[in-house]
Amino acid sequence: MKQRITQGAPSGSDEERAGQTQQILTFQLQDEMFGLNILPIQEISEYGKITPVPMVPGYVRGVINLRGNVVPVIDLPVRFGWQASPVTKRTCIVIVAVATDSGPMEMGIVIDSVNEVVDLSTSRISAAPSFGAKVRTDFISGMGQIDDGFVILLNIERVLSVDELSQLGRVAQSG
Repeated sequence: MKQRITQGAPSGSDEERAGQTQQILTFQLQDEMFGLNILPIQEISEYGKITPVPMVPGYVRGVINLRGNVVPVIDLPVRFGWQASPVTKRTCIVIVAVATDSGPMEMGIVIDSVNEVVDLSTSRISAAPSFGAKVRTDFISGMGQIDDGFVILLNIERVLSVDELSQLGRVAQSG
């Protein structure tokens, strides 16, 4: 099933958007809070055995066996150009389905820890900032206001470009 995350702030007036909500998984990466729409999330698993794969981009930690399927695992901080986070008891792999030209592809992303799933009113989501973020702005679908702070909402389909997705597809097929 193809599912897409909408990009940017939702359209319509504040009154039209006031009653709409999105469920967002919030998680930590190096003292920053991020969010991901739950629609593409397949599951969250403990950090386990990852098999390294030679000659892949540095942000690819390797692959895991998920019920007989080879799933590439992306180190999200490294993908953002940051240092890799140390693996702790709270480190998780979030399995997401990302749309590709050949259909949905399962992919794991390493995060430092899961916070919670929140219902976020679309009226509390602003457009992605054009400057000042520690993450490429094309990776951000918006900024969600939660309590007194903000959560950076990721567009998981943009975190990897089409070319990089095809590289990952070759890794999965070679396993």
